[in-house]
Amino acid sequence: MARILILSTASDSLGETGKPTGVWYEELATPYYAFLDAGHEVSLVTLGGKAVPIDPNSDVRGEEAPASVTRFRADETAQALLETPARLEDCDVSAYDALYIPGGHGAMFDLAESDLVAKTIGTVWDSGKVVASVCHGPAAFAKAVDSNGDPIVKGRKVSAFTDSEERGVGLADAVPFLLETRLRELGANFESVEDWQPHAVADGQLVTGQNPASSEAAAQKVLALLS
Repeated sequence: MARILILSTASDSLGETGKPTGVWYEELATPYYAFLDAGHEVSLVTLGGKAVPIDPNSDVRGEEAPASVTRFRADETAQALLETPARLEDCDVSAYDALYIPGGHGAMFDLAESDLVAKTIGTVWDSGKVVASVCHGPAAFAKAVDSNGDPIVKGRKVSAFTDSEERGVGLADAVPFLLETRLRELGANFESVEDWQPHAVADGQLVTGQNPASSEAAAQKVLALLS
């Protein structure tokens, strides 16, 4: 059994627009159950232990909802985690085998700006543990460096929400930076496929996925590394 730490955004506002945002439900729920169902221990943290907001655009119900989202919504334990996640500030990241960061636009506003998040990612990275993220989650890599001071994405294959997808949802002017562009500036070998199609890539201990549809593929790559 491995121990997996999920670090979620706690930002519920889309910058100066004031529009609600948060974590993208599928990007949290799908890996959460993939990890649990594989027999691993999963913990959830946020900066300051703030509650996890769900991006309302991802809070799909009925037949169109991803099965993982429907399951998560009905899961009292999972719902309690959303309300009272642990504090990243109190977390001993050395006790975990993998760090997973789901997306949602919220990550662009708190995780990307946090020195603590950058330090946490760098610590996990330098210990040789798995670092994984999907969609807007890799915004958390913006300030993360290794022990040599190099961005952890430098020279590595990375995927994330593309500039094209950001323009497609009409939020290219609402985010503080375009994620694909930033990752390329950091030296990543950015990979993507057609907008909205699943795509996940593993490069050594780093696993990334392009968009919500990539959540399952990214989770499976994490599980493969842990096995």
